[in-house]
Amino acid sequence: MRTIIMAAAIATAAASAAAAAQTGDYGPALRRMLTETAGGRCPDDLMAEPLLSACRAQLPQMQPGLTALGAIGDLSFIKAEGDGDTRVETYAVKFAGGKTAIWSIGHRKDGKFGAAYSLGQ
Repeated sequence: MRTIIMAAAIATAAASAAAAAQTGDYGPALRRMLTETAGGRCPDDLMAEPLLSACRAQLPQMQPGLTALGAIGDLSFIKAEGDGDTRVETYAVKFAGGKTAIWSIGHRKDGKFGAAYSLGQ
């Protein structure tokens, strides 16, 4: 009986770990990056080089487009690939204007992200 209870506990813990692995951790950072970029600022405390340089160079083109989409409504985790500093998470980002775009964020090292990009709709 004790073996069965232990096996059930292990199975429950494994299921909980698998469920946790299927949730995203980077959503708040992605929301903030998009919001601040729409506001005309590349958040240097979240972006590592060369992502920060790319953001600054592309800001004149990105800002009007992001602003036109409206505020971020729902941000839904789709998947994660890789582990550690190679992890990339993908989200469906629904904007107040009604459009939904697929965004990925990852390659986090020392609290800063080395990648953030959109694959469109």
